[in-house]
Amino acid sequence: MKGEEFVLIKVVGLGPGSKNALTLGTLEAIKNSHNIFFRTKKHPVVDYFDEMGIKYITYDDKYDTGESFDEVYNFIAHDLVDKAKQLNDIVYAVPGHPLVAERSVQILIELCKKESVEIDIIPAVSFIDALMEGLKIDPIKGLKIVDAFDIKNQILDKRLGIVITQVYNSFIASDVKLALLEYYKDDTEIYFVRAAGIEGQESIRKIPLYEMDRQSDIDYLTSIYVPEDINNNKDFHDLLSIIEMLRGEKGCPWDREQTHSTIKRSLIEECYEAVEAIEKNDDDMMVEELGDVLLQVVFHAQIGKEEGYFNINDIVSGICNKMIDRHPHVFKSEEIKDSSAVLEKWDEIKRREQHLKSYTEEMKHIPKVLPALIRAEKVQKKASKIGFDFKNVEEAFGKVLEEISEVKDVYKGIKRDRITEEVGDLIFSVVNIARLLDIDGEFALNYTIDKFIKRFYYIETSAKDKNIEIENMSFDEMNALWDEAKLKFNKNVL
Repeated sequence: MKGEEFVLIKVVGLGPGSKNALTLGTLEAIKNSHNIFFRTKKHPVVDYFDEMGIKYITYDDKYDTGESFDEVYNFIAHDLVDKAKQLNDIVYAVPGHPLVAERSVQILIELCKKESVEIDIIPAVSFIDALMEGLKIDPIKGLKIVDAFDIKNQILDKRLGIVITQVYNSFIASDVKLALLEYYKDDTEIYFVRAAGIEGQESIRKIPLYEMDRQSDIDYLTSIYVPEDINNNKDFHDLLSIIEMLRGEKGCPWDREQTHSTIKRSLIEECYEAVEAIEKNDDDMMVEELGDVLLQVVFHAQIGKEEGYFNINDIVSGICNKMIDRHPHVFKSEEIKDSSAVLEKWDEIKRREQHLKSYTEEMKHIPKVLPALIRAEKVQKKASKIGFDFKNVEEAFGKVLEEISEVKDVYKGIKRDRITEEVGDLIFSVVNIARLLDIDGEFALNYTIDKFIKRFYYIETSAKDKNIEIENMSFDEMNALWDEAKLKFNKNVL
């Protein structure tokens, strides 16, 4: 800045495109200045200024050299501040209203604060005004304005009308369409709006969402309007409302009677069914079963809300904070080299969060409600981390034989507790073998159970084919069919 000279940038809006929409403030600012900068010449009203003989400079060439729009807008802002310091006062003209969907102005405002440069914003008619007039909509009902370039970072809501600006070409329109299709139905009726408020050029037409990027007249004057549509695809808020209604005074008697305790088993059962869907690699089944798991979470959240202790926002906030805290290599500057280091760091943070000061406390912290095979494996892994483990699987085989011998020693006795203890030791030793062989014990046992059922089915159907009641068969007869089943299955006949 030159001494104490006053430096000013006057920002004006060129309106939606019609010269009739230009404000007196904008006209006077441009007519009375010799230092005029247009962000772009690509605006219908610029021809009017050409006819008036107004001289100006544009930044259109920067769009060809910049790698991103933010880079271009940052350059424009810095260049304008430099020009203002040289010339003392300048006028910067942008399409529409300077404060509506105009990123370059927002960057300029922040830069002017740092550089102690005065900035004066002259109000104008925005393209939103023209669009609302053309569509005959009232924003008081709720209206969200989204930049097409930022659509993937936005949270969509069918309860609000959404205006998407700067849909410059078919490529951008395609990206916008794909983002919308993740939330809305593909045949959702939307409005294609081009040249809103410009007489003789304005085009507003209703089209299905899937045809958005197929319009032949997409250009820099194009916007999209997605009307409010509460009957569109169901979303998370719909689920919250449904459960709240079921628990309400006019809801379902059964749902209203439930407590955290009465439905706790359902959460476990639904998780198992979701796992089964994953193991079957059945996408439709996964969608259904994961939905059932989510239902349980929302149900508990609703009960918590009614009791006044917590709600769904507490649950979401808690898990978000946990994920951020346990991934310092992603959300902070900490470096971690591989997935093994990630797991080590996870356990370290978890111990600190849960105030676990010993390996024994860590073992005790493993939930007892887990299936025993899974809990056993987790306990063994904790011990293994400090070297309390077999050196190899052969040593584990020896331990299994030792435990079999101990079961043989006690199984004929009358002390059920001792028998239970030794059988438990045997199973625990078998889990060791599975772990050392990197075999999922739950999966292996379930595989064997399924195999048993399949072979038993062979016994039952074979007996039926021979007109023999299976209840009347001897063990040896059934065992012979069992051996037949083993042979057939091993040869992949069945």
